[in-house]
Amino acid sequence: MKHHATPAQLLRGLAIVALLVAWAVLAHVGTAGEGSPDISVLLGVSPIIAAVGLLLWRTRHPLPAVGGNVLLFGAIAWLWPTLRENVPLVFFIQHAGANLALATLFGRSLLGGGEALITQLDRAVHPGPTSERKRRYTRQATLAWTLFFLSNALISAVLWLFAPQATWSVFANLLSMPLLAGMFVAEHIWRMFALPPEERPSLAQVVRAYRVHSKQNQSPAKPS
Repeated sequence: MKHHATPAQLLRGLAIVALLVAWAVLAHVGTAGEGSPDISVLLGVSPIIAAVGLLLWRTRHPLPAVGGNVLLFGAIAWLWPTLRENVPLVFFIQHAGANLALATLFGRSLLGGGEALITQLDRAVHPGPTSERKRRYTRQATLAWTLFFLSNALISAVLWLFAPQATWSVFANLLSMPLLAGMFVAEHIWRMFALPPEERPSLAQVVRAYRVHSKQNQSPAKPS
């Protein structure tokens, strides 16, 4: 049974897209040395703060979470004058670090005997037995996403070291979202050939699976 997006969901999706586009443009402008250095640094460190905060929250212990966030904000405040003088470097660390973190998230699930990340996401929407064909596809898709994020980090580093700064900024700030969208489209086309219709999750199911998986991993442990 197909579920159609409500007007509120469509508006929320459009707002998120508009926010991401605005962030990318402002990041590109900041890398070029235009605009306020303080706003540019804030844009650059915000994803880092969010990622580190999420990791600390997932420790499920209040003391490390609170202490870690205090140290993080203290370090940023202490380094703020230096960060203002090195805005492009802030965005490089943010871009390369985010891609390496995502590559690690996907890639580590391929190690050992556990389930691949996309297999876990699929099971969050379709609990029960998973066919061998679907298990193979989800594992290969997890590997593909791992290589995608690793490639982004590598290209970012090469362009940062050897290309003009403007070229790096176009790739890292302006092309990140289109490349991500292109990867989603490529995986969708691949899924159409790899899986029968009854085993193909819709985009809405993929988003729901991610939310369910995130909630399961972020919820505090119940006291025994």
